[in-house]
Amino acid sequence: MTSHTVRRGLPRSPGGESWPHVVSAPADSTKTTPRQGAQSPGRSSVQSALSSEAAEAITVADATVVAESAPHGSGTSAPVGLRRGLPRSAGGNPWPDGALPSAGRKIIQVPSVPSELESTTLSTTSLPVKEEQRPTPGTVETVRSVNGLRRGLPRGVGEDSWPPLTVTVTTLDEPDGSAFAIDATTVLDQQLEAVSESETTSTESVGTEASTKLARLTPVGLFKGLPKVSQILLGVFVAVIIGGLAIIVARLVIDIPGVSQFVRAFPGITELPESAPVGLPAWLGWQHFFNVFFMVLIIRTGIAIRREQRPTAYWAPRRAPSAKVSLTVWLHQSLDVLWLVNGVVFVVLLFATGQWMRIVPTSWEVFPNAISAALQYVTLDWPTENGWVNYNSLQVLAYFTTVFIASPLAAITGFRMSGMWPTTARRLNALYPMEWARAIHFPVMIYFCGFIAIHVFLVFTTGALKNLNHIYTGRDVVDWLGFWIFAATLAVVAAAWAALRPLFVAPIARLFGPVTSR
Repeated sequence: MTSHTVRRGLPRSPGGESWPHVVSAPADSTKTTPRQGAQSPGRSSVQSALSSEAAEAITVADATVVAESAPHGSGTSAPVGLRRGLPRSAGGNPWPDGALPSAGRKIIQVPSVPSELESTTLSTTSLPVKEEQRPTPGTVETVRSVNGLRRGLPRGVGEDSWPPLTVTVTTLDEPDGSAFAIDATTVLDQQLEAVSESETTSTESVGTEASTKLARLTPVGLFKGLPKVSQILLGVFVAVIIGGLAIIVARLVIDIPGVSQFVRAFPGITELPESAPVGLPAWLGWQHFFNVFFMVLIIRTGIAIRREQRPTAYWAPRRAPSAKVSLTVWLHQSLDVLWLVNGVVFVVLLFATGQWMRIVPTSWEVFPNAISAALQYVTLDWPTENGWVNYNSLQVLAYFTTVFIASPLAAITGFRMSGMWPTTARRLNALYPMEWARAIHFPVMIYFCGFIAIHVFLVFTTGALKNLNHIYTGRDVVDWLGFWIFAATLAVVAAAWAALRPLFVAPIARLFGPVTSR
């Protein structure tokens, strides 16, 4: 006896039988077992008590396609419990081919979709067919659908074909000449909801496409659609335009009487304490070089991590071989450690020699003086300064922010994102989520990039030779020694930049842990 829960698919070869194979038997010698189990949600209105003949009719109706009835006594046979799918061509027979049982079986005829139901506004007046309203033998009710919707196989054993439709099944050719109808009406709200969802999805896709086209018209969208060189040139052009407008506005503003009085009252420089040192020590030049060296490479590796999709090599600590990270991440974190060591040495020397008074605000007047200095910079009438003795207030705030705010933020957020963070400390992780660290770490990197660009620009535009001697030689003179030392440091940084490849980094990384390609 063949189980009626077996679901058959398409044949494995053209003209073959549906798979899996079942035992064929004469149609008039076998009865199909009525469908058991709970009714699907789409048949909420089907009567709870169904006769075995009604269940057979539903089983055949689940094919949901047009089935041509075979004449009585034709002698044709079909596999027991054969479930047929959709036709392969419009108006064709259900697939797989083969005659359905004729003698003693129920043949369900499913005509085409009525024209009055092809719109999304449906009428439910013809839906209910009460059980006591038994039609005469030979009548056939319809399987209705929405907009020619084609139904497939049921989603579960004992359920209706999907998607649910309004179905009224009528049996034919009962041996006693009687017939009965089964009301299997599905709520049409499901069909309307499906149509509404499809329309909503279509509307959303149209809206998304429109927003995408609109985004391409924005400045960011225009930049993304251009080649790299064009993006750089366009960025420079936009920066020049914005800078020119800022200069014009600043010159107009500074001529206002109240603004000019403010600039005279706060020239842009605050007095240092009497104990403040004069000049720059030699150790500051070495610290400056190491700081630039590590910072440039950290920024490079940080950007590489954000762009990296498939790392070329991995590194793992010896104590935990399974805790692998990409070689780029290892290099970035190693440079971070060296940069932090250099920073700790710098801060210790800063307070030990009294140089902290040059970059730490000691009076509230630093803020109005910083505003005045910024206004003077924008007007290109730059404030008088002497970095060997005292920085202007805008420089003081910039150096203080970089050393005592941005650097600690970079260190704290970087440590949270590194493999050294205790991931098993649940309470600590809840107090300091990873998302917070990521939201802060990248903007801090952008700040460092902006600070370096402005710092280098001002060094070269406010007396390059004198400033470079202050930084690298610790002398208040104007000659080329500081410049050549600066050029040598640039060559070292450029060589290190080019050497940041797995070919050169992997041998160093192997000193601290295994390096693998996967």
